[in-house]
Amino acid sequence: MCVDLTYALLDGEKARLWLPQLVDLYAVVYAEPPYEEGPEQVAEFAETVPGDLDADGFTLAAAFVNEHLAGAAYGVTMAAGRWWKNTDDEPPAEVRDAAKFAVMEWMVRPANRITGVGRSLIRLLLADRPEPWAVLASDPRSTARSMYERAGWRQVGRSHLSWGPAMDLLVLPLTSPSRPNAAMIPSTPRRPVA
Repeated sequence: MCVDLTYALLDGEKARLWLPQLVDLYAVVYAEPPYEEGPEQVAEFAETVPGDLDADGFTLAAAFVNEHLAGAAYGVTMAAGRWWKNTDDEPPAEVRDAAKFAVMEWMVRPANRITGVGRSLIRLLLADRPEPWAVLASDPRSTARSMYERAGWRQVGRSHLSWGPAMDLLVLPLTSPSRPNAAMIPSTPRRPVA
């Protein structure tokens, strides 16, 4: 069976067209352990994600199989001097004092995992970022947590949330605005969609 897999990098305006599928993807991924989120959390995501689309630097990397959203990773710019809330410690000064690209979500449908879709999404998302650092918050109970470490992300703190487990705060240097970390560049480019 031939799967028509395509990738796209979308700004907030173009991403807005895919919101229903993005919310559906969230519902599928976060229903799984260890998250086990239900309709209430999905409704909250559906309510808050439109605000992300309007945030500085919003970018969505999307993977489509036959025009259905198979995976997505998106983030926003976190200004110099800003950091996650409710943390144990401040990040290293070089991270805190620089603009950062905060990866807010990185999700792949179960049927599309172990095929490189997730890796391709994050590489596409981070390849040409102007920020010198990428940051994300990871649930330490998730299987993705060890994947981040293998990909070069390093933990610099923890954030304590009122609604869930403490999250590991991870950073990844993006070598330079003009020449991103080679590990982040897709090894096999796929056809992009507009």
